[in-house]
Amino acid sequence: MTEAYGQRFGEALRVENAPAIVTRALRTADIAVTEIRCDSPLLEMSGSIQQEDAFLVGLTLCDRPNREYWEDGRRAVCDLRAGETCLSDMKRNPTALLDKPYHTLVFYLPRAALDAIADDANAPRIHDLSYEPGAGVNDDTISGLGSLLLPALSHSDEANPLFVDHVLLAVGVHVAQTYGGMRPISRLARGGLTPWQERRAREFLLANIKRGVALREVARECGISVGHFSHAFRRTLGVAPHKWLIEQRVVLSKEKLRVDELSLSDVAAECGFSDQSHLTRVFRQAVGVSPGAWRRALQR
Repeated sequence: MTEAYGQRFGEALRVENAPAIVTRALRTADIAVTEIRCDSPLLEMSGSIQQEDAFLVGLTLCDRPNREYWEDGRRAVCDLRAGETCLSDMKRNPTALLDKPYHTLVFYLPRAALDAIADDANAPRIHDLSYEPGAGVNDDTISGLGSLLLPALSHSDEANPLFVDHVLLAVGVHVAQTYGGMRPISRLARGGLTPWQERRAREFLLANIKRGVALREVARECGISVGHFSHAFRRTLGVAPHKWLIEQRVVLSKEKLRVDELSLSDVAAECGFSDQSHLTRVFRQAVGVSPGAWRRALQR
């Protein structure tokens, strides 16, 4: 499924390697992000993408002066600056002239995802998004969330499913609110997890620490929606689910490092890291030293 998104947008934008990440945190719809980069483009038009009821949210990562863009056959020319966001409607056959280097994160947001987000927020469903075709806007939220995903796109095998779900869902909610005008009918603040929900969430996450789990799996175990669970978990435990899981992996890795017979590769596998280098990066960031140095200090 992930490769399909990368291939789909890569072919349209004339690049061979287009890493992508996809989440089904909403169960009824995919939200995806694809990284598109071309440093030496040929002078040609982008390919057509099959029309569907979905939107594309593009985060520009390099300057693109005098970008020529068409939507429903109408031409627009504007300067796109690094860090700016532009929106497209896939029902309106968006195309662009590929005549200058480009580096973009393309978020795929189908109508079904926006409907699910509105339903979860107890808000009316969104009819359309408000934007100027081809124009870039300064959107610090999209820029910040996109920067969080770049390392995950570079090391997709190390990407924490809970983290991917959390960030891509945040993109969907932000777009629904900022460009779709979504406002909840009820503004009553949601509370945290009940004691049994907190206990079940902890148990389920720890039981699956080696394979990792999707956000919707944990939410289902607690009997609540993904959006409610993510908010309630943070309210109860003080951190997002993916950060809590990373903390637990570091705690578990310390326990495993006390076992001399286990190699660092064995410790990585037992604690849910993709490999030894992944363990080292996360452990060093959390503890301040590498797992090997921590083990040697313990032995001394």
